[in-house]
Amino acid sequence: MRVLLNVLKRGILLCSTLMLSQLALAQDPAYFTRYDNLKMSRNDGILTVTMHSKGDSLIFGAIPHEQFADAFYEIGRDRANRVVILTGAGKDWMGSVDFASFGDVTIAGNWAKLVDEGSQVLENIANIHAPVICAVNGKAWVHTEFCLLANYIVAADDASFMDAPHFTGNIVPGDGIFTTWSYVAGPNRAQAFLLLPSALSAKDAQSWGVVNEVVPQAQLLSRAQAIAQEWNKKSALTLRYTRRHFIQPLKERIVHEVGYGLLLEGDSAQDSFGKK
Repeated sequence: MRVLLNVLKRGILLCSTLMLSQLALAQDPAYFTRYDNLKMSRNDGILTVTMHSKGDSLIFGAIPHEQFADAFYEIGRDRANRVVILTGAGKDWMGSVDFASFGDVTIAGNWAKLVDEGSQVLENIANIHAPVICAVNGKAWVHTEFCLLANYIVAADDASFMDAPHFTGNIVPGDGIFTTWSYVAGPNRAQAFLLLPSALSAKDAQSWGVVNEVVPQAQLLSRAQAIAQEWNKKSALTLRYTRRHFIQPLKERIVHEVGYGLLLEGDSAQDSFGKK
């Protein structure tokens, strides 16, 4: 009887351990809810990352500028992410900026922090070793370089692309937007896009080779999910190594160019907005 009881106890303990392990695996990682302006959900290895401000379209500012670098680092470290979809909440992908939230960018220490974060966020997106789909749901007028680091871009038929903050605001477009646009669309188109800022329609972006597909707004996320599900049939190693191989040339340009570009952007901000 004592032997039987011991066997039962060990069996119960083993079952409890297995159940706790399965529960831990089923639970979302802590970083899914760590960031104020990112909503994350994962289904069968497909991670959907939605940028937002209190559930509506993201207003970019100092908090996401700081937090996105850490968030994409954690996404990249999580090997359970087999495919990543990056999209926006509400009517815009990323349409506006709260410039006041950054404080006085003409102070050297303040800008140095932005240089670090600006370089890190792009390098960390490039270091996501899972194929990335960018689903553009509306205005992509700020930090489109995040989107152009994706392997595939699907845009809603009413989406548009522009660089609203830089040349219009009398500062150098040095944060990686020229690096990514010149890599994808070519240097001449990239220069025109940045020097004469105006909204580029999704259809025109497709003709430039920037956007891969244009779909009705109502079908945007379902199409992105369908592509992700098709890719998800491949082995984990094939997915990871394909992403690493495809992103490597652009990643090298980011490392070589963005830090320098951000320093030029900071000098132009000092000249435009600093005390004379």
